[in-house]
Amino acid sequence: MPKEGTIKLSLELSPEVNAKLEDYARKAHTTKSEVLRRSLGLYDIAAEAKEDGHKLGLLDKDRQVITEILSI
Repeated sequence: MPKEGTIKLSLELSPEVNAKLEDYARKAHTTKSEVLRRSLGLYDIAAEAKEDGHKLGLLDKDRQVITEILSI
């Protein structure tokens, strides 16, 4: 039974996506649900930045863009 104030969700994932999700959870010492919550948080930041006309990318240690993320 879900905790009060939460909604239980059922997903259908390919075995490959589920394996990635399990791997991320294991590496972060957390649950698959928490990985999905964090992912949605990052997605929210990226979507809001895009709406504001900003770009999303990865920077190296010298703050140089190494990858621009075009699709979100």
